Amino acid sequence: MLGHFKEDIACVFARDPAAHSVFEVITTYPGVHALLIHRLSHSCWQAGWKWLARFMSFFNRWLTGIEIHPGAVIGRRFFIDHGMGVVIGETAVIGDDCTLYHGVTLGGTSWNKGKRHPTLHNGVVVGAGAKILGPIEIGAGARVGSNSVVLKPVPAGATVVGIPAHIVDGKKKPDTAGGLNSLVHKMGFEAYGTSNDLPDPIAYAINQMLDHINSQDRQIALMQQALAERGIDCSNTQIAALEGCKIADDYAKSAR
Repeated sequence: MLGHFKEDIACVFARDPAAHSVFEVITTYPGVHALLIHRLSHSCWQAGWKWLARFMSFFNRWLTGIEIHPGAVIGRRFFIDHGMGVVIGETAVIGDDCTLYHGVTLGGTSWNKGKRHPTLHNGVVVGAGAKILGPIEIGAGARVGSNSVVLKPVPAGATVVGIPAHIVDGKKKPDTAGGLNSLVHKMGFEAYGTSNDLPDPIAYAINQMLDHINSQDRQIALMQQALAERGIDCSNTQIAALEGCKIADDYAKSAR
């Protein structure tokens, strides 16, 4: 427990440039407080002291604004930045070196018993206001953009944004070996799950359409050139189109 607490404090300095001293982190960071209380309540939950565990969870929410069910399984070096409004459900599983920002929900989509909350693998970053719902898996090193709603599994190393969330960058390769420093330097830490150079899927679609139109323009120019060589006037595009269709039909008949 003490070793985990030291790691939880150390990871704050690695991911929050606003942290200045250990005393400041211990006394003023609600994410650290929430995680410490959760580890205690989770131990009570595993020991069968369900009411005490739930009461500690309730006190945790009252004190920090962060609600973590005592049944949730949380790994090492977990960091909740700002924290207000974070909700983590009973069957949620969070791996090592994960980061959550304020307003994040790891929720369920069913009233049935059993696994109904997400699983976050190592090194996942979830941006502010994001909702990850259902018993889905978020792969190692994945990024969830702010205010996204994730309803389907996310592959390792991918970045997802939107409602519902869709992949915008799947090129990053996760490397969870070597602990936190390895993740930060090799994979790159992106606050709130996004970066300034994140590709815009709408702009990408428009660019693809422009490329297609440009290709069609080239094909039309070649067709007009071929028609002009056959003595067909292409100044009237409608007539040229009809003549082109007639030539194409004649060619198709001769090829049979």
